[in-house]
Amino acid sequence: MILVADSGSSNSDWMLNLPDSKPLSFRTKGLNPFFVNEKEILKVMKDVPEILPYASEIHEVYFFGAGCITPDRREIVSNALSEIFPTAFVSVECDLLGCAYATFGVEKGYICTIGTGSDIGFYDGEMLRPSVHGIGYVLGDEGSGAWFGKQMITSFLYEKMPKDLSKKFEEKYKLNKEIVIKNVYQRDRPNAYLASFAGFMTENIMHPFIDNLLRNGFDEFVRTNIMTHADYWDYRVNFVGSIAYHFDMQLRDVCEVHGINIGTILKSPMEQLFHYVVDRETKILT
Repeated sequence: MILVADSGSSNSDWMLNLPDSKPLSFRTKGLNPFFVNEKEILKVMKDVPEILPYASEIHEVYFFGAGCITPDRREIVSNALSEIFPTAFVSVECDLLGCAYATFGVEKGYICTIGTGSDIGFYDGEMLRPSVHGIGYVLGDEGSGAWFGKQMITSFLYEKMPKDLSKKFEEKYKLNKEIVIKNVYQRDRPNAYLASFAGFMTENIMHPFIDNLLRNGFDEFVRTNIMTHADYWDYRVNFVGSIAYHFDMQLRDVCEVHGINIGTILKSPMEQLFHYVVDRETKILT
């Protein structure tokens, strides 16, 4: 059996191929090793009743996750998964590579993730080219859920948000400075907390303030992440992530202005990634 995972900072999607049956799918919390340790990953996985009966039968685990960008971070995830699946070969790679597999297969192009965080990489049909981007929600993550959440919270607290929208925001979240500071500076997963406000943008997408915020955020992502690559004109650019998917109209408009050739926009790469990995491993075995 082969288990495949696509993990962001907020959620992780999993699929397991079962003999003579449709794949088993389930979701857990995000397992970004910058925010969770081995013990926390073990706790999350042990609380998934769907997978435990198959633990000893799984012979391959392919985990593609946010934060899995250095050997020490990948080892955190690998060690935990190896304990849950003791007889399995465990591979841990960054989420960008999984998104490239899902959207490009063996073709070349730029792959972008815009969900809780944001990132970009060039995929040569087999591997990702090293990138200077992906520096996290404090320093980067332009156009991401965390970035937009930060913009909305600060505009609300600084009383720069339009009054009609500010009233809705206050009624929905009942925020004040103390609550925000506690969640951003003192609690776990501050990036996921900031990204949780993206739902407000969906509910108020027709408001000029939200529309302008989205266009400015995507413009900053494009200018910072895509247009700094001299050859971006020559390749298709694919996007994966909830923010790119739900606000694709604004994203497409911004990309059109800058002459970017958009290909696929996926909310989640899970299904395509699962089939890519299973098909690849099946071919290798045969």
